[in-house]
Amino acid sequence: MPTLSVYIICKNEAESISDCLESVKWADEIVVLDSGSADNTLDIVRDYTDKVYTNNDWQGFGIQKQRAQSYTSGDWVLTIDADERVTPALKQEIEAVVKENDQSKVYAVPILPNVFGYFIRHGGWYPARKIRLYPRQVGHYGNQQVHEKLEFSQAVDVVNLQGDLLHYTYRDLEHYLVKSASYAAQWAKQRKQRGKKSSLLKGMLHGIGCFFKIYIFKAGFLDGKPGFLIAVLSAHSTFVKYADLWMRGSKH
Repeated sequence: MPTLSVYIICKNEAESISDCLESVKWADEIVVLDSGSADNTLDIVRDYTDKVYTNNDWQGFGIQKQRAQSYTSGDWVLTIDADERVTPALKQEIEAVVKENDQSKVYAVPILPNVFGYFIRHGGWYPARKIRLYPRQVGHYGNQQVHEKLEFSQAVDVVNLQGDLLHYTYRDLEHYLVKSASYAAQWAKQRKQRGKKSSLLKGMLHGIGCFFKIYIFKAGFLDGKPGFLIAVLSAHSTFVKYADLWMRGSKH
């Protein structure tokens, strides 16, 4: 029978990783690669798997996921984050895919985000499918520091699954601001390395455009007050990305 490996990269995820692991404990193998947690993340993880590794040489999400996948041995791999949960419906679909074992296909899952305690279904946040299930020998992540992308060694057909992957994106506003600032810094660093420049005006225009795109054109208003808050915060995060890039290129 073909087998499934789940791999997760994490750091300081003691608050959420137990629920994540509970949702995939049925897999044949669970691999966790930690980036240097200072809390009891690893103690929790070891209750679910003995395939626990640490690598503190952080070079971005893409490379860290490459490293995690290198420890897997299953015919198929499922990659999820510590703040995500596989629903029972998605589990059934995944098991059927692995059993069929068609190595010419990869599978995209709909991701249902939970932001500040609300499930968000509009504003372009859902279903936001991403390929997360693929044959181990066929795919791997690229070297991107953020917004990492899967690369495949052969032509593949992308198939959409229907069961949701729950993503508990942000617990509260503080969590959002800290996480958003980290992403912005990594984005700006990566863009600067490519020789890109920015300006505060560009950041402002992109931020305003982001708000209207999410709230109006992608019907974020249908999510009520949480939808409005998310549109404003997304606009802010967009501005911060370009402001960070501008600051890295400005003369002092």
